[in-house]
Amino acid sequence: MATLNFNPARIRSSSFKHSKFTSPSKPITISCTTFPFHSHPKLIHFRTHSVSESTQKEATEAILQEDDDPTAELRYLDPETDPSTITDWELDFCSRPILDARGKKIWELVVCDKTLSLQYTKYFPNNVINSITLKDGIVAVSDELGVPLPRNIRFFRSQMQTIITNACNELRIRPVPSKRCVSIILWLEERYETIYRRHPGFQEASKTLLALDNPFPTELPDILYGQRWAFVQLPYSAVREEVSNFEKGFCGSGLDLDLLGLEIDDNTLIPGLAVASSSAMALAAGLSGLEVCAVEADAARARLILSVGISTRYIFSTFKKTPQTSSEAEAWEAAKKACGGLHFLAIQPDLDSEDCAGFNLLLDLPFPPV
Repeated sequence: MATLNFNPARIRSSSFKHSKFTSPSKPITISCTTFPFHSHPKLIHFRTHSVSESTQKEATEAILQEDDDPTAELRYLDPETDPSTITDWELDFCSRPILDARGKKIWELVVCDKTLSLQYTKYFPNNVINSITLKDGIVAVSDELGVPLPRNIRFFRSQMQTIITNACNELRIRPVPSKRCVSIILWLEERYETIYRRHPGFQEASKTLLALDNPFPTELPDILYGQRWAFVQLPYSAVREEVSNFEKGFCGSGLDLDLLGLEIDDNTLIPGLAVASSSAMALAAGLSGLEVCAVEADAARARLILSVGISTRYIFSTFKKTPQTSSEAEAWEAAKKACGGLHFLAIQPDLDSEDCAGFNLLLDLPFPPV
Protein backbone atom coordinates (compact mmCIF):
# COMPACT_ATOMS: atom_id res chain seq x y z
CA MET A 1 0.00 0.00 0.00
CA ALA A 2 1.47 3.33 -1.06
CA THR A 3 1.34 6.08 1.53
CA LEU A 4 1.15 9.85 1.33
CA ASN A 5 3.30 11.38 4.04
CA PHE A 6 3.68 15.16 4.05
CA ASN A 7 7.37 15.96 4.22
CA PRO A 8 7.67 18.35 7.20
CA ALA A 9 11.34 19.12 6.61
CA ARG A 10 10.46 22.37 4.81
CA ILE A 11 8.01 23.58 7.46
CA ARG A 12 9.23 26.28 9.81
CA SER A 13 7.78 27.60 13.03
CA SER A 14 8.76 30.50 15.20
CA SER A 15 11.12 28.16 17.07
CA PHE A 16 11.89 25.25 14.70
CA LYS A 17 15.54 24.07 14.69
CA HIS A 18 15.34 21.91 12.26
CA SER A 19 11.01 1.77 -23.22
CA LYS A 20 9.68 3.91 -20.11
CA PHE A 21 6.18 2.44 -20.62
CA THR A 22 5.59 -1.30 -20.56
CA SER A 23 3.11 -3.02 -22.85
CA PRO A 24 0.01 -4.72 -21.50
CA SER A 25 -0.13 -8.48 -21.77
CA LYS A 26 -3.91 -8.50 -22.16
CA PRO A 27 -5.42 -5.04 -22.66
CA ILE A 28 -8.93 -4.44 -21.43
CA THR A 29 -11.39 -2.86 -23.85
CA ILE A 30 -14.78 -1.42 -22.95
CA SER A 31 -17.29 0.28 -25.19
CA CYS A 32 -18.25 3.74 -23.91
CA THR A 33 -20.92 6.27 -24.73
CA THR A 34 -18.42 8.99 -25.51
CA PHE A 35 -14.90 7.50 -25.86
CA PRO A 36 -14.59 3.74 -26.41
CA PHE A 37 -11.72 2.08 -24.55
CA HIS A 38 -8.86 1.11 -26.79
CA SER A 39 -5.71 -0.96 -26.57
CA HIS A 40 -2.50 1.02 -26.19
CA PRO A 41 1.06 -0.32 -26.35
CA LYS A 42 2.62 2.39 -24.21
CA LEU A 43 0.23 2.95 -21.29
CA ILE A 44 -0.67 -0.09 -19.21
CA HIS A 45 -4.40 -0.69 -19.29
CA PHE A 46 -6.02 -1.12 -15.95
CA ARG A 47 -6.94 -4.48 -14.50
CA THR A 48 -8.26 -5.32 -11.05
CA HIS A 49 -5.66 -5.84 -8.29
CA SER A 50 -2.74 -5.05 -10.61
CA VAL A 51 -1.30 -2.22 -8.52
CA SER A 52 1.78 -3.35 -6.64
CA GLU A 53 1.93 -2.54 -2.96
CA SER A 54 4.78 -0.75 -1.25
CA THR A 55 5.59 -1.17 2.42
CA GLN A 56 3.45 0.93 4.76
CA LYS A 57 5.48 3.38 6.82
CA GLU A 58 4.42 5.72 9.57
CA ALA A 59 4.12 9.43 8.74
CA THR A 60 7.10 11.59 9.67
CA GLU A 61 6.23 13.90 12.58
CA ALA A 62 7.36 17.52 12.78
CA ILE A 63 9.98 18.05 15.46
CA LEU A 64 8.83 20.63 17.96
CA GLN A 65 10.76 22.02 20.89
CA GLU A 66 8.97 21.79 24.25
CA ASP A 67 8.91 25.57 24.58
CA ASP A 68 7.32 26.22 21.16
CA ASP A 69 4.63 28.88 21.41
CA PRO A 70 1.53 27.91 19.37
CA THR A 71 0.30 31.50 19.58
CA ALA A 72 3.37 32.83 17.77
CA GLU A 73 3.14 34.00 14.16
CA LEU A 74 5.52 32.81 11.47
CA ARG A 75 7.74 34.77 9.09
CA TYR A 76 10.10 32.67 6.98
CA LEU A 77 11.94 33.02 3.68
CA ASP A 78 14.47 30.43 2.59
CA PRO A 79 17.80 32.31 2.47
CA GLU A 80 18.90 30.22 -0.51
CA THR A 81 15.88 31.24 -2.60
CA ASP A 82 15.97 34.26 -4.92
CA PRO A 83 12.88 36.28 -3.87
CA SER A 84 12.28 37.37 -7.47
CA THR A 85 11.62 33.75 -8.47
CA ILE A 86 8.62 33.42 -6.10
CA THR A 87 5.91 34.60 -8.48
CA ASP A 88 3.04 32.37 -7.36
CA TRP A 89 1.63 32.24 -3.83
CA GLU A 90 -0.91 29.94 -2.17
CA LEU A 91 -3.20 31.62 0.36
CA ASP A 92 -5.82 30.73 2.94
CA PHE A 93 -7.83 33.28 4.92
CA CYS A 94 -10.28 31.57 7.24
CA SER A 95 -11.40 31.07 10.83
CA ARG A 96 -9.62 28.55 13.01
CA PRO A 97 -10.93 26.27 15.81
CA ILE A 98 -9.50 28.73 18.33
CA LEU A 99 -11.35 31.24 20.54
CA ASP A 100 -9.91 34.60 21.57
CA ALA A 101 -10.44 36.38 24.92
CA ARG A 102 -13.90 37.52 23.72
CA GLY A 103 -14.95 33.93 23.02
CA LYS A 104 -14.93 34.59 19.27
CA LYS A 105 -13.18 32.53 16.63
CA ILE A 106 -9.75 33.73 15.56
CA TRP A 107 -9.10 34.12 11.84
CA GLU A 108 -5.74 33.46 10.25
CA LEU A 109 -3.94 34.45 7.08
CA VAL A 110 -1.61 31.69 5.87
CA VAL A 111 0.61 32.24 2.82
CA CYS A 112 3.26 30.07 1.18
CA ASP A 113 4.65 29.22 -2.23
CA LYS A 114 4.47 25.72 -3.70
CA THR A 115 7.97 24.81 -2.45
CA LEU A 116 7.40 26.27 1.05
CA SER A 117 10.39 28.56 0.52
CA LEU A 118 8.06 31.32 1.71
CA GLN A 119 5.94 30.81 4.84
CA TYR A 120 3.86 33.45 6.59
CA THR A 121 1.05 33.37 9.17
CA LYS A 122 -0.89 36.12 10.96
CA TYR A 123 -3.90 35.96 13.30
CA PHE A 124 -6.86 38.39 13.08
CA PRO A 125 -9.94 39.05 15.26
CA ASN A 126 -13.21 38.20 13.54
CA ASN A 127 -14.44 41.82 13.44
CA VAL A 128 -11.89 43.01 10.85
CA ILE A 129 -12.44 40.40 8.13
CA ASN A 130 -12.77 42.14 4.77
CA SER A 131 -10.87 42.64 1.52
CA ILE A 132 -9.05 45.73 2.85
CA THR A 133 -7.61 43.75 5.77
CA LEU A 134 -6.58 40.98 3.38
CA LYS A 135 -5.03 43.43 0.92
CA ASP A 136 -2.98 44.97 3.73
CA GLY A 137 -2.00 41.46 4.87
CA ILE A 138 -0.74 40.55 1.40
CA VAL A 139 1.30 43.76 1.25
CA ALA A 140 2.70 42.96 4.72
CA VAL A 141 3.96 39.59 3.48
CA SER A 142 5.85 41.36 0.70
CA ASP A 143 7.23 44.09 2.97
CA GLU A 144 8.19 41.93 5.95
CA LEU A 145 9.86 39.16 3.94
CA GLY A 146 11.35 41.39 1.26
CA VAL A 147 9.70 39.63 -1.66
CA PRO A 148 7.87 41.20 -4.60
CA LEU A 149 4.12 40.90 -4.85
CA PRO A 150 3.23 37.74 -6.77
CA ARG A 151 1.74 37.49 -10.23
CA ASN A 152 -0.78 34.85 -9.09
CA ILE A 153 -2.41 33.84 -5.81
CA ARG A 154 -4.13 30.45 -5.59
CA PHE A 155 -6.82 29.71 -3.03
CA PHE A 156 -9.18 26.79 -2.46
CA ARG A 157 -12.19 28.14 -0.52
CA SER A 158 -15.06 29.23 -2.77
CA GLN A 159 -16.74 31.12 0.09
CA MET A 160 -13.76 33.48 0.30
CA GLN A 161 -13.60 34.11 -3.45
CA THR A 162 -15.12 37.61 -3.35
CA ILE A 163 -12.85 38.92 -0.58
CA ILE A 164 -9.72 37.36 -2.06
CA THR A 165 -10.56 38.47 -5.60
CA ASN A 166 -11.22 42.06 -4.52
CA ALA A 167 -7.97 42.22 -2.53
CA CYS A 168 -5.97 40.78 -5.43
CA ASN A 169 -7.56 43.09 -7.98
CA GLU A 170 -6.62 46.11 -5.87
CA LEU A 171 -3.00 44.95 -6.03
CA ARG A 172 -3.15 43.87 -9.70
CA ILE A 173 -2.54 40.26 -8.74
CA ARG A 174 -4.31 37.47 -10.63
CA PRO A 175 -6.54 35.45 -8.25
CA VAL A 176 -6.63 31.74 -9.15
CA PRO A 177 -9.40 29.67 -7.54
CA SER A 178 -7.93 26.18 -7.47
CA LYS A 179 -7.86 22.99 -5.44
CA ARG A 180 -4.32 22.47 -6.71
CA CYS A 181 -3.11 24.36 -3.61
CA VAL A 182 -1.42 21.16 -2.46
CA SER A 183 1.33 22.81 -0.41
CA ILE A 184 -0.94 25.00 1.70
CA ILE A 185 -3.54 22.24 2.16
CA LEU A 186 -0.91 19.86 3.50
CA TRP A 187 0.63 22.61 5.61
CA LEU A 188 -2.75 23.43 7.17
CA GLU A 189 -3.23 19.78 8.06
CA GLU A 190 0.19 19.80 9.70
CA ARG A 191 -0.58 23.05 11.53
CA TYR A 192 -3.82 21.59 12.87
CA GLU A 193 -1.89 18.87 14.68
CA THR A 194 1.21 20.79 15.72
CA ILE A 195 -0.10 24.34 16.29
CA TYR A 196 -3.87 24.73 16.56
CA ARG A 197 -4.45 21.74 18.84
CA ARG A 198 -1.79 23.09 21.21
CA HIS A 199 -3.20 26.63 21.25
CA PRO A 200 -4.75 27.55 24.64
CA GLY A 201 -7.94 28.66 22.89
CA PHE A 202 -8.37 25.46 20.85
CA GLN A 203 -11.91 24.04 20.65
CA GLU A 204 -11.98 20.32 19.81
CA ALA A 205 -15.62 20.28 18.68
CA SER A 206 -15.36 23.48 16.65
CA LYS A 207 -16.11 23.19 12.94
CA THR A 208 -14.90 25.46 10.18
CA LEU A 209 -17.28 28.24 9.22
CA LEU A 210 -16.45 27.71 5.57
CA ALA A 211 -17.13 24.11 4.63
CA LEU A 212 -15.85 22.96 1.25
CA ASP A 213 -18.55 22.23 -1.31
CA ASN A 214 -18.85 19.39 -3.82
CA PRO A 215 -21.42 20.46 -6.44
CA PHE A 216 -23.26 18.30 -8.92
CA PRO A 217 -21.33 17.79 -12.17
CA THR A 218 -22.44 19.70 -15.27
CA GLU A 219 -22.11 19.19 -19.02
CA LEU A 220 -18.59 19.30 -20.44
CA PRO A 221 -17.77 22.30 -22.69
CA ASP A 222 -17.38 21.33 -26.35
CA ILE A 223 -13.76 22.44 -26.41
CA LEU A 224 -12.84 19.75 -23.86
CA TYR A 225 -14.23 16.76 -25.73
CA GLY A 226 -11.97 13.99 -26.99
CA GLN A 227 -12.78 11.03 -29.20
CA ARG A 228 -11.57 8.06 -27.16
CA TRP A 229 -10.34 7.30 -23.68
CA ALA A 230 -8.94 4.43 -21.64
CA PHE A 231 -8.14 3.58 -18.05
CA VAL A 232 -4.36 3.13 -17.96
CA GLN A 233 -1.48 2.66 -15.53
CA LEU A 234 2.08 3.87 -15.50
CA PRO A 235 5.04 2.92 -13.28
CA TYR A 236 5.86 5.61 -10.75
CA SER A 237 9.33 6.05 -12.27
CA ALA A 238 7.73 6.81 -15.65
CA VAL A 239 5.30 9.24 -14.03
CA ARG A 240 8.25 11.22 -12.68
CA GLU A 241 9.77 11.24 -16.17
CA GLU A 242 6.55 12.56 -17.68
CA VAL A 243 6.45 15.30 -15.04
CA SER A 244 10.01 16.20 -16.01
CA ASN A 245 8.95 16.41 -19.67
CA PHE A 246 6.07 18.68 -18.68
CA GLU A 247 8.50 20.99 -16.89
CA LYS A 248 10.49 21.21 -20.14
CA GLY A 249 7.56 22.76 -21.92
CA PHE A 250 4.55 20.76 -23.06
CA CYS A 251 1.05 21.40 -21.74
CA GLY A 252 0.05 20.05 -18.38
CA SER A 253 0.68 20.37 -14.67
CA GLY A 254 2.94 18.68 -12.16
CA LEU A 255 3.25 18.30 -8.40
CA ASP A 256 6.16 18.63 -5.99
CA LEU A 257 6.64 14.91 -5.36
CA ASP A 258 9.36 15.54 -2.78
CA LEU A 259 7.05 17.75 -0.72
CA LEU A 260 4.32 15.12 -0.81
CA GLY A 261 6.64 12.59 0.79
CA LEU A 262 5.10 9.82 -1.28
CA GLU A 263 6.46 6.44 -0.26
CA ILE A 264 5.90 4.60 -3.53
CA ASP A 265 8.18 2.06 -5.12
CA ASP A 266 9.40 2.96 -8.63
CA ASN A 267 7.61 -0.09 -10.02
CA THR A 268 4.26 0.73 -8.42
CA LEU A 269 1.65 1.33 -11.10
CA ILE A 270 -0.07 4.72 -10.87
CA PRO A 271 -3.63 4.82 -12.28
CA GLY A 272 -4.49 7.33 -14.94
CA LEU A 273 -6.83 8.26 -17.74
CA ALA A 274 -5.59 8.53 -21.34
CA VAL A 275 -7.69 10.68 -23.66
CA ALA A 276 -7.19 10.72 -27.43
CA SER A 277 -8.19 13.64 -29.62
CA SER A 278 -7.52 14.66 -33.21
CA SER A 279 -6.98 18.12 -31.72
CA ALA A 280 -4.77 16.88 -28.90
CA MET A 281 -2.66 20.03 -28.61
CA ALA A 282 -5.74 22.26 -28.39
CA LEU A 283 -7.34 19.94 -25.81
CA ALA A 284 -4.15 19.84 -23.75
CA ALA A 285 -3.84 23.63 -23.89
CA GLY A 286 -7.48 24.04 -22.87
CA LEU A 287 -7.08 21.73 -19.90
CA SER A 288 -3.83 23.35 -18.80
CA GLY A 289 -5.66 26.62 -18.22
CA LEU A 290 -8.41 25.08 -16.11
CA GLU A 291 -6.57 24.13 -12.91
CA VAL A 292 -7.48 20.45 -13.32
CA CYS A 293 -7.35 18.84 -9.87
CA ALA A 294 -8.84 15.34 -10.10
CA VAL A 295 -10.56 12.67 -12.17
CA GLU A 296 -13.18 10.44 -10.55
CA ALA A 297 -14.57 7.17 -11.87
CA ASP A 298 -18.20 7.11 -10.71
CA ALA A 299 -19.00 3.41 -11.08
CA ALA A 300 -22.51 3.77 -9.65
CA ARG A 301 -23.55 6.21 -12.38
CA ALA A 302 -21.21 4.86 -15.09
CA ARG A 303 -19.44 8.14 -15.74
CA LEU A 304 -16.14 9.95 -15.36
CA ILE A 305 -16.03 13.25 -13.46
CA LEU A 306 -13.43 15.95 -14.12
CA SER A 307 -12.88 18.42 -11.26
CA VAL A 308 -11.35 21.81 -12.07
CA GLY A 309 -10.82 25.06 -10.22
CA ILE A 310 -12.54 25.17 -6.81
CA SER A 311 -16.05 23.89 -7.28
CA THR A 312 -16.50 23.04 -10.96
CA ARG A 313 -17.17 19.41 -11.86
CA TYR A 314 -17.80 18.19 -15.40
CA ILE A 315 -19.18 14.91 -16.70
CA PHE A 316 -16.10 14.02 -18.72
CA SER A 317 -17.62 10.89 -20.22
CA THR A 318 -20.16 8.13 -19.71
CA PHE A 319 -19.92 4.41 -20.37
CA LYS A 320 -22.28 1.48 -20.61
CA LYS A 321 -22.86 0.07 -17.15
CA THR A 322 -22.10 -3.64 -16.93
CA PRO A 323 -20.64 -5.80 -14.16
CA GLN A 324 -17.29 -5.64 -15.98
CA THR A 325 -17.19 -1.86 -16.47
CA SER A 326 -18.37 -1.25 -12.90
CA SER A 327 -15.68 -3.58 -11.55
CA GLU A 328 -12.97 -1.85 -13.56
CA ALA A 329 -14.10 1.64 -12.52
CA GLU A 330 -14.19 0.58 -8.87
CA ALA A 331 -10.78 -1.03 -9.16
CA TRP A 332 -9.35 2.11 -10.77
CA GLU A 333 -10.64 4.18 -7.86
CA ALA A 334 -9.22 1.65 -5.39
CA ALA A 335 -5.85 1.88 -7.11
CA LYS A 336 -5.96 5.67 -6.85
CA LYS A 337 -6.68 5.42 -3.12
CA ALA A 338 -3.85 2.90 -2.68
CA CYS A 339 -1.49 5.44 -4.27
CA GLY A 340 -2.43 8.15 -1.78
CA GLY A 341 -4.80 9.79 -4.28
CA LEU A 342 -2.09 10.20 -6.92
CA HIS A 343 -3.26 9.74 -10.53
CA PHE A 344 -2.81 11.39 -13.93
CA LEU A 345 -4.58 12.60 -17.05
CA ALA A 346 -2.69 12.08 -20.32
CA ILE A 347 -3.74 13.73 -23.60
CA GLN A 348 -2.64 12.02 -26.83
CA PRO A 349 -3.29 12.40 -30.57
CA ASP A 350 -4.17 8.70 -30.62
CA LEU A 351 -4.23 5.97 -27.99
CA ASP A 352 -1.62 4.10 -30.05
CA SER A 353 0.72 7.11 -30.02
CA GLU A 354 4.07 7.05 -28.23
CA ASP A 355 3.74 10.75 -27.37
CA CYS A 356 1.66 12.88 -25.02
CA ALA A 357 0.42 16.32 -26.03
CA GLY A 358 -0.34 17.03 -22.37
CA PHE A 359 0.20 15.40 -19.00
CA ASN A 360 -1.54 16.43 -15.76
CA LEU A 361 -0.35 14.86 -12.53
CA LEU A 362 -3.28 14.98 -10.11
CA LEU A 363 -3.85 14.35 -6.42
CA ASP A 364 -7.26 13.50 -4.97
CA LEU A 365 -6.43 15.03 -1.61
CA PRO A 366 -8.66 15.19 1.47
CA PHE A 367 -8.98 18.72 2.71
CA PRO A 368 -7.63 19.91 6.06
CA PRO A 369 -9.83 19.82 9.18
CA VAL A 370 -9.82 23.63 9.34
